[in-house]
Amino acid sequence: MIRIFVTSLLVTCLSACTFVHMAPSATKVKVLATAPACEKRGEAEVSVRHKVGFYERSEAQVRDELETLARNEAPGVGADSISPLGPPVEGGQRWALWRCAR
Repeated sequence: MIRIFVTSLLVTCLSACTFVHMAPSATKVKVLATAPACEKRGEAEVSVRHKVGFYERSEAQVRDELETLARNEAPGVGADSISPLGPPVEGGQRWALWRCAR
């Protein structure tokens, strides 16, 4: 009984954790819903764990972490904006990286 309680407590605590942190240079990167009329700097494919054991993580939390990872990638190629190329699938998502500021 105690083992089940500890396991469920651990899963509950892990589900509330954010495993991805934003890099300081990514704070200025804008997230756009669609592709803008800007210079495309590249694409990034990012992924996070969408399951922890048998527990399915929150869809909103997975989306937030994928967005944060994509924002972290943008400054490395000189991009200041990102837009999704499709919806998340099993913890992964592709993003376009754009330079819009002139």
